[in-house]
Amino acid sequence: MSLSHQQKVYIPKDVRSNQYITAEIKVTDALLAHYPDYKTCYKTLSREIFNLADQEDVRNIHVITNDKLPVVRFHTEAYCFPTAEQIIFFYNPEYHEAQTLHSQDDYRARKIRIVFLATGDEIRSNSASFHTKVQDFVAKLVPQLPETELTIKIRDHQHLSYDLFAKAKGNKETYGYKLRAIGRRYKARNCPIPEDHGSICYVTVKLPLSRTLKQAILPEHTTDFTPLYQKLEDAFVQAASAKQLKRIAMVANGLTPLVRNSKYDQVEGTDEVQMLGFDPNLEEQQFVSHWDGKHLVEMVSFTIVAGKKDCKDAGFGRFMNQVEDALKGFTSALAFDKTRESLIVRFHQHISYHSHNNTNN
Repeated sequence: MSLSHQQKVYIPKDVRSNQYITAEIKVTDALLAHYPDYKTCYKTLSREIFNLADQEDVRNIHVITNDKLPVVRFHTEAYCFPTAEQIIFFYNPEYHEAQTLHSQDDYRARKIRIVFLATGDEIRSNSASFHTKVQDFVAKLVPQLPETELTIKIRDHQHLSYDLFAKAKGNKETYGYKLRAIGRRYKARNCPIPEDHGSICYVTVKLPLSRTLKQAILPEHTTDFTPLYQKLEDAFVQAASAKQLKRIAMVANGLTPLVRNSKYDQVEGTDEVQMLGFDPNLEEQQFVSHWDGKHLVEMVSFTIVAGKKDCKDAGFGRFMNQVEDALKGFTSALAFDKTRESLIVRFHQHISYHSHNNTNN
């Protein structure tokens, strides 16, 4: 196989592309002092944000003032599903627009989070222009805020999702991706981001624990699920190691895994979220596992994080080929029917940086 071919990963043409950007404004006493109560603060600021969105042609924007974590997924219908700690946004970028305040009376937020959902088509191709639009938006918003000395953190989240076994179901058409790093893509499109921005790239897959899979490993009527989890863990670690993938995690405790660069972000778990901290710069093995043999879950999540060396000049294509090979090796060791069951692979790219009243800093 040629080197250029190895540096591309061939993904099904019906791949889903997502992008959303958050601007997080830290809530300070000085900011709140300008308003009689929390509710007035949130309503006033959200009104200003939505007015600016109309002027700047930002078509899908949400303001979160209850410290819930946004999670974004594709769906043919648009709706928000709030949990105690998260807000899951389902939408189709081609059609859906929104301006919504997600608030809670008498609650002091740690941060006001503005969520910009990408709209239109060709989301990945247009990601740099969308980021530039958000930078311009933030630059115009800051002078309208009653406090100028506010810290604003920008996070850009992008992911591609597809069925690893689409070909086994007759979906033969693919497209070659180099999967270049966000910083490199943005630089080529004249979208400036700080040199010291944080970044992380990783892959997640969720494996449903089907009846067939459980029956193949567990004895009947058992209440000890340790053999199931141990089998999955051993098979996953072995498959990842065979492809020199060193930063991996398995989560089977019912919590939502959230991956962060441990160099830039504090890693703390909650009642709903299992935080996974990885340092892409470290070359030694980083393996995180969370499961309890006494409790059976419906879905097991697996994460593979790219290291600094995995981002070649061309991009993450070679890394993704290794990941796909590892996942195929992993599922081959299980009772998994690839002609009937889907294994949705999500390739995530995140960057984050602080915007100090001038987004070009």
